[in-house]
Amino acid sequence: KRLLNVLQRLVDKGNTVLVIEHNLDVIKSADHLIDLGPEGGQRGGQIVGIGTPEELCQIEQSYTGKYLRPLLEKGHYEPRED
Repeated sequence: KRLLNVLQRLVDKGNTVLVIEHNLDVIKSADHLIDLGPEGGQRGGQIVGIGTPEELCQIEQSYTGKYLRPLLEKGHYEPRED
């Protein structure tokens, strides 16, 4: 939670923030995602999806979307107000 607050303050001050992360709480808070996969190591490194957390959930090949979808559907997600 503290990390998310720091990142949000940076964005609020006009900064662009690039984060490489596996934590779903951080991922669901992003404005824009680039999902790499479909697997790790030699079976990864390809762009699986690009878009908002909601858009990524619609991409069948995205493992990130698969695990993010229940968090967004159950209302654990608080959309950002711009």
